[in-house]
Amino acid sequence: MTEKQSPKLRAVDPRPLVHAGRPSILLRDPLQLAEGAVVIPQELAPLLALCDGTRDVGGLRAALAVRYGLQVGQDLLERLVAALDEALLLDNERFAQAQAQALEAYRQAPFRTPVLAGQSYPAEADELRRMLDGYLGAVDETRAPSGTYRGLLSPHIDYARGGPVYAAVWKRAAGVVRAADLAVLLGTDHYGADGRLTLTRQHYSTPLGVLPTAQDVVDALAQAIGPEMAFAGELDHRTEHSIELSAVWLQHVRGRQPCELVPILCGSFGHFVRGEAEPTQDRALQALADALKGILAGRRALVVASADLSHVGPAFGGAALNLVTRARLQASDDQLIERICAGDAGGFFEAIRRDGDKHNVCGLPPIYLALRTLSPTQGERIAYARCPADEAGTSLVSICGVVFN
Repeated sequence: MTEKQSPKLRAVDPRPLVHAGRPSILLRDPLQLAEGAVVIPQELAPLLALCDGTRDVGGLRAALAVRYGLQVGQDLLERLVAALDEALLLDNERFAQAQAQALEAYRQAPFRTPVLAGQSYPAEADELRRMLDGYLGAVDETRAPSGTYRGLLSPHIDYARGGPVYAAVWKRAAGVVRAADLAVLLGTDHYGADGRLTLTRQHYSTPLGVLPTAQDVVDALAQAIGPEMAFAGELDHRTEHSIELSAVWLQHVRGRQPCELVPILCGSFGHFVRGEAEPTQDRALQALADALKGILAGRRALVVASADLSHVGPAFGGAALNLVTRARLQASDDQLIERICAGDAGGFFEAIRRDGDKHNVCGLPPIYLALRTLSPTQGERIAYARCPADEAGTSLVSICGVVFN
């Protein structure tokens, strides 16, 4: 990148950290196109917002001085921009070429490789089975599972924190899971564009085997929402964990009998929450829900929303939780789960929009779409937990398990 070009930052994954004794920000690429990451001092955070493609390095330096009173040397800024470019964090030709190459490699591979195997859960099949069986064995199941379930809400948090909730909901639905000939997995696309619904024709692999993607169903859904939208963000499937973590449980509960899969990543509802559009009037959402309804009517199908609830506290840019705010969080979550169990997609969405999504409910899109697809439906709350998200215990992620008839 030359000095005269205007850098535009991509959607990246920022994480706070202390580097060399200074509060800093770690910038990572969600698509993992390049090795390594970039660390910038926290005081230079305004630089990230200014990298919007409208200023060259000289313009960035002037804007930092005028708007934020930051005097930053030209050489330092050039090095920072060069580092962002080298890490493929800028939306430019270098990134476009790397993205195209990665997408081609992803599509040509025999299956999607699990990205969390060996990190969030064991990569060795027998060890993974023992771990999941341990969670299942600890579930106190006193009610006989019903045979009428058509869907479930499962977390997508790591198993170390969410294992008991995963086990409770998947154990309750085990009979239907084993009988299914098609599983539609709706997952949060944490870095997906607003309103984007992303399909893939790639099969999903887990350490327990390969779940074949139903090509005919994917083709029908792509036709319904438009192929351009359907595959515009397909590379997100390569690194997004939300579907993977439910796919592992699906495969485990079914034993050695894989079933066809339809993996769908659901992008942010930010524009809906801000009132810029209405989900009930969104053509793609309606088309996908209608198409899924038609497809599911002729199959022994299961719809899974792989979704977490609230993300609150300093780890997510908020204030530290105390006894009062914990109680308020519990009340808010209870209200959301009540709407979910009522099968009320509109009420669930409105409860989040009313407070501007102040609790950062990352599972909003897949849960909403699952409720629209299964409607009319009723749910049963199976489990709920609030999981620590920082070492001080002042940040939490809430999760729940629900089965739908």
